[in-house]
Amino acid sequence: MLGLGVIGAGYWGPKHVRNFVGLGAAMDWLADTDPGRLEAVKANYPHLRTTTDYRELLAAREVDAVVIATPVATHAELAEAALRAGKHVLVEKPLAQSSAAARKLVELADARGLVLMVGHTFLFSPAVQYLRDLIRSGELGEIYYVHSQRLNLGIFQPDINVMWDLAPHDVSILMHLLGLPVTGASAHGRGYVQTGIEDVAQVNLTFGEHVHAMIHVSWLDPNKVRRMTVVGSRKMVVYDDVETLEKIRIFDKGVEPPPVSGFGEFQLSYRYGSITVPYLPSVEPLRAECQHFLQCIETRQLPLTDGWHGLAVVRVLEAAQASLRDSSRFYEVDCTLGPLVLNGTADLDETLEEAKV
Repeated sequence: MLGLGVIGAGYWGPKHVRNFVGLGAAMDWLADTDPGRLEAVKANYPHLRTTTDYRELLAAREVDAVVIATPVATHAELAEAALRAGKHVLVEKPLAQSSAAARKLVELADARGLVLMVGHTFLFSPAVQYLRDLIRSGELGEIYYVHSQRLNLGIFQPDINVMWDLAPHDVSILMHLLGLPVTGASAHGRGYVQTGIEDVAQVNLTFGEHVHAMIHVSWLDPNKVRRMTVVGSRKMVVYDDVETLEKIRIFDKGVEPPPVSGFGEFQLSYRYGSITVPYLPSVEPLRAECQHFLQCIETRQLPLTDGWHGLAVVRVLEAAQASLRDSSRFYEVDCTLGPLVLNGTADLDETLEEAKV
């Protein structure tokens, strides 16, 4: 049985512990610099070995794989240390704070034959998988544009802006849904609460040659919003992750130009059809993500959110950050970095089926 350890006992670390324990994995080690946090988690999982020095965890022979759930600034250093110690790695998003650091991790993992996976958790949501299949089926027609909102009051981060904190979710989801690389990015934002750290931002992305996406992220909004609207030539879809039952709503609505002719007035034809709400299985995305990580280690298959996917997301964020500092100038993005897994892996449907609650 694979032995696991988690570095970081803040918000996400204990959630990983809970899920891996629930999956029956050998979750044995937890590291954090705060002894109080370690004791709080150990109270629920007395079998855990805890340490304030992550190097003790990495030196443990029984640890085969490591989850890194620490502040973003530490991701690259800790992931590199874990890979050099021969451990498979699952690191929370984003993979690193620069594409250079991210690429170094990807190449190190490839050279050592280790699994490197990034915690883009929403890709393991049944709603996102359903929407991806819907888009690929052609039922929506040609995709015109996507509008995504990820808003809440907090949680404010002291070392990264709201774009680096929240937008990785939307960028990874959009890459997965559209199956297209990001070709350009621009962004603008403002910091109202912390000087020099944007708490509100708007990111504009181009996918391929024609698809446009707008991402609105904020730590300064009275409502929790996680909504994505996909507009196609035939139908439109709203994916609302805050909804408990109706996360996907398909609208048979659209507009069509009149037939081309030299006679008559130009009139658009509007279509107002039915609204469909599909059934979606109850699955905790993080549980499915943890299970996928274990499966990838055992089978050596490429993770859905592998290091190359994580690197592409970082490249997009880098371009958006440059635009943010350069009066919203449009920056081209080169995501031809390696074997990007834009179409998923063959076993993901099986993973979601096994992870049903």
